[in-house]
Amino acid sequence: MVGMSVSQPVASDHQLARLLQIAMVLEEVVEARANQHHQSFEADLDPEVEALLDHAAAESADHRDRLSALIDELDAEQIPFDQISPLVAQHYDHDRDTDGVLYDQLANEETAYKFYDDLIGAIESSEATFSIEHDRLVETLAGIRAEEADGAENVTKLMEARE
Repeated sequence: MVGMSVSQPVASDHQLARLLQIAMVLEEVVEARANQHHQSFEADLDPEVEALLDHAAAESADHRDRLSALIDELDAEQIPFDQISPLVAQHYDHDRDTDGVLYDQLANEETAYKFYDDLIGAIESSEATFSIEHDRLVETLAGIRAEEADGAENVTKLMEARE
C-alpha cells in the first residue's frame, strides 16, 4: 500500500480514511492488550493497575467511536480491516521487550500518541481539502492525542510510585 506514511502530507479523503482506520486498529491493539493483561492476572491484579487497564480499554473504545464518526464523514471507500492490520503491525506494533504490564501499557500509550502526533502533522502540512471540516478533524485528533499523553503520564506516575 503506497502512500500510507504519516511522514508526508495527507493528499486525499481516501488516504485520510486509511490513516484513520490504522488509528482504529491501533486502538483495538491497545484495548486487546489491556484486556489480555487484565485477564492474565485476574485475582492477583493490584487495584491501581486494574483501574488503569480498565480505563485504557474504555478510552480505546471511545477513541474508536470518535474515529469511526470521522471516517463516516469522508467521501472515501472503506478499506477492509484485514488490509489495514498488517500496516499497523509493520509500522507501529514493534517487538516489545517489555518487563511487565505497566511497561507494556506505557509502550502502547506512547505508540498511539506518536501516531496521532504524526497524523496531525501530516494533516497540518497538507494543502488538500477534505470532506471533514479541517479544524474539527484536527481538534478531534488532538483531543485523542492529549488523552494518550495523559495515559502515558498516568502509567509513568504509577510506575514511579512503585519504585
